[in-house]
Parts: sequence; C-alpha cells; structure tokens
Amino acid sequence: MANSGDEGRVVTDLRSAAESAGGDEALHEIESLCMRCGENGTTRWLLTTIPNFREVVLMAFECPHCNEGNNEVQFAGQLQPKGCCYRLKVPQGQNEILNRQVVKSDSATIKIPELDFEIPPEAQRGTLSTVEGTIMRAVEELQALQDERKKVDPQKAEAIDQFLVKLRSLGSGEAAFTFVLDDPAGNSFIENPHAPSSDPLLSASFYERTSDQQAALGFLVDPPTGESGEPSQNASTVEANCGGLPKVPHGSVGAVAGRRAIAQGNPDEIAATLCRYTAPEEVDTLPSTCGACGAACVTRFFATKIPYFREVIVMAASCDLCGYRNSELKPGGEIPAKGKKITLHVQTVKDLSRDVIKSDSAAVKVPELELELSMGTLGGIVTTVEGLIVKICEALERVHGFQLGDSTNEWKKKKWDDFQQRLSKLLSLQEPWTLIIDDALAASFVAPSTDLIEDDSQLLIEDYERSWEQNEELGLNDMDTSSADIAYNTTSTE
Repeated sequence: MANSGDEGRVVTDLRSAAESAGGDEALHEIESLCMRCGENGTTRWLLTTIPNFREVVLMAFECPHCNEGNNEVQFAGQLQPKGCCYRLKVPQGQNEILNRQVVKSDSATIKIPELDFEIPPEAQRGTLSTVEGTIMRAVEELQALQDERKKVDPQKAEAIDQFLVKLRSLGSGEAAFTFVLDDPAGNSFIENPHAPSSDPLLSASFYERTSDQQAALGFLVDPPTGESGEPSQNASTVEANCGGLPKVPHGSVGAVAGRRAIAQGNPDEIAATLCRYTAPEEVDTLPSTCGACGAACVTRFFATKIPYFREVIVMAASCDLCGYRNSELKPGGEIPAKGKKITLHVQTVKDLSRDVIKSDSAAVKVPELELELSMGTLGGIVTTVEGLIVKICEALERVHGFQLGDSTNEWKKKKWDDFQQRLSKLLSLQEPWTLIIDDALAASFVAPSTDLIEDDSQLLIEDYERSWEQNEELGLNDMDTSSADIAYNTTSTE
C-alpha cells in the first residue's frame, strides 16, 4: 500500500485504519501505486460484514493516468483454526445451482475433477461471485491469450479451444460436474440455500493444515528436526519465545504442576469442567503451533477416565502472541469395532444441564428443527445440552452466509426468523425435543440422570456396524496393523 496523501503515513492495517476513520461502514480512499504505469491511483475500500459469515474488506482500484482498474475481497478477521473443503455437485440442467454465491479467499483452490481442471490460488484473487461466474471468469482468462498461443504453439492453442468448449458447457449447465473449493485458511464459503437444514448436493469438511500449507499462508511452522529425529527446540524454548511465562518443562508430573499448567491455559470455568470427574494427577506439555496465527505455543494435555464412558485425553492450548485459546477432548485407547448413536429425549430443565462430550467425528441432529451438522463441525467439545445448542446456533450464524442481507429474498429471511423462533422454543422447553449424536468412532457421551445408565428411560444408546463409506472417510479401510500385531504377539509369547 502507498501513503495516504494528507497524513503521509503508511496504512498497514486496514481494519485498524477503518476503525480509526470513524466506523466499519464508512467508505475510505487512499493513494496507491499503479503497477502498470507507476503513477499514483486511488484505492477505495470498505470494511463490512457479510451476514452470518465474517468480516471482509471490499477494495476497488482506479488509475486516472492509464485507466487501470481492479477489485478484490480481502478478509479482515483472523485465520480460521482449520482449513475447509466444500464439494458441490451440480446436476445437468439445474441452472439455479450455478447461481449459488461463492466466497473465494486468496489462498483457496478451485477444482473440477471431471475435467481435471484446477484454478490455483494465485490465478484468481479473493472474489465474491457465483459458481457460474467463477467458471466463466476462468474461461475469459484462458481465452485472453489464445491469439498469442496460436502464433507460438498452434497445437496447444487447439487443445485449449477444445477444453474451453467443455468448460463453457459446465458454465451453462449442459453437463453435470463437481465444484470443489479447498481453502487451507478456512475463509472460503459456498452458499447453502437450505440452511440451517443440510443440503444433499453440498458437503463441507474441515481439516488440520499441514506444515507446507501453514508456510504457504505466511505463518511460522515447526522447526526442522535433526538427524536423530529430535526437534531443534524443546517446550521450554518455545515458551521462552512466546512471551516469558513461567516455564513448565516437558513431561512435568505432579498435582501442583498439573494445576498450574491448567490455570495458565484455561479459564476457571473450563478447568472446573475438565476436573469434574477426576482431578488430573499428571499434566504433560508439548510444543505446538497456534491454529490462528501460526506462532509457536505450548499444548497441555492429560489422560483421564470418565465413568460410563472411556479413557479420554483433554488438551488445551493458548497463544501469548495473538491471545487465541483452544480446548478439546480426544478419545483415548483403541478404535472401537462399532459406532455409537446416542438419542436423548429432552423434557425437563435438568436435561438441559446434562454433560455432553461431542468428539470431532460426531454428527449432531435435531429432528424437530430438521437440523443436521456433519462430522467435524464444531470440533471436539465438552459442554452441556444447552451449551451445545447455543454453540450450534453461533456456528450457523457465523458460517451460513447470505441469508439476512439486503438482497436476500423475503422467503429466505422468513425461514431464518422461523428457525430462530423454533430454536428458542427448544431452550425454553415449550415442547419436548430430541437430540441425536451419531459418532462412528463411539467417542461421544451424554451423562445419564440416574446412577445406572440402564435406568435412564430418556437416554437411548445404540451400537451399529460402520458402513464402508464411514470407514473410508475415517481412513480405516487403508489401515494396516499386521506388523504391529506380529510384534505384540511375538513379545507376549517370549
């Protein structure tokens, strides 16, 4: 960015500049260098919020000297904890699917597997468009250099012409295809007109970023390991680099060290929830990376046993650089042979206070609302029935965009209003409702209201055989433990 003409200072943070200039909804102008002619042009930008999505910066540049112009969308919020991948199936002849709005960030990749076609992040910058608009923009960019290609390489130009015919047929709805939007930053989105209900044509998954993806986003990654496989810095070094908190050595053992580690990484209410079933006697620490800013931090964890459930691993991390905090629950022990489906009939206020453990492999359903959350949504959390519903509502308001904007159809707005009213009825218990947690790894839990879980008539727990598709999604079909089995059997017989 260039200097603002009046003050002569460099604008390095658009969000801070917008707030200091008098509000998020004000239009601002700054002088910017034109990359074509080298003269100064004008960049107009607006900090705004896409309803139910997140904060964005809309930018438009114009140069009065050479008439150069462009516009783009940049994200003003934080880097999301996980990357996202959206897969939209577009049937043949259904042009309304092509009109779904698409938010593509600078780091997102667009793929069409049927054509083996990929739009890398650097090819299209941050845009707010539709499925059709994204495809037709790719057509225009490929077509722009065809005249030069025909002079230099006629065969390649002919092949691209044939490919453009296929690509245009997808943009006009003449052929079925799959539209894949993969963003390691987690800041991209495809509209779901059926929200908050699930869409059979749209699926979303969330994943942990790799070190290469973290580096591509411009954030710090874990240091390289030496020849012996040991990291070049330990947990104490990481804590020293993170801001000088009291150092807790790796593998620290003892109740005092355990309580101190939890107090450093979690609020009091979270620590009380984690210690409700059993007090931690051993808290370990390990070096990690912040999921928001990518800086080095420390993750603290301990293993405990929850009655009527299983052994679990409680993990908590805090970043001293950006203030991001995260706590989650991971299942311990072996992978169960069967999945588990938990059905709770919520009838009284006490049912809203039941403890709930939702793993990151669990899907959540509320049939009365026609609400369904796919596996991976919200991650692994420890909460109550009421807290789970509140978190679901917050996630829907944050993720499902384009439902309350000025250009939204009235029937869509009315649908969201009706959903919020029905949601309030759930929390006020104006009528009974049902909570279903379907976990293919049997790592979720709802606390019973009686001493014996069999005596709780409102709680139903069913075990079921996982399907091949579920095992494939969990990576179990390709898992080979024969070498470990042979090693264990050999050790046991000696």
